[in-house]
Amino acid sequence: MPFVMMGFDQVAGVRRYAFQSLVDGTRIDYTVAVELALIPRYGIRIQELPLLCRALLERRGEGVEQRTLTFTEAEMRICADNVAAAQKSKPARKLPGENAGATWRTQQL
Repeated sequence: MPFVMMGFDQVAGVRRYAFQSLVDGTRIDYTVAVELALIPRYGIRIQELPLLCRALLERRGEGVEQRTLTFTEAEMRICADNVAAAQKSKPARKLPGENAGATWRTQQL
């Protein structure tokens, strides 16, 4: 079921993201709360939070009626671990050799 972010509000360091989903022609409201003080510890940028909150909503069970969720520290740790694992699996960048750019730097006679 697709979720659309409707906005957010913030009170005392906790940001609450509002989402809506359309089920059988009925709009259902959901809220995901995030404690902002925790995100730097796990390398999460504030711009990433809406997508991470939506992913949390999408991962929960289809029949679950809970409409207010919290993006917990455990979820943040999982995100940080996934990012670290993805970075380790990337191949190392090949450094340019001595002749890099030699083709376009040759002297014209």
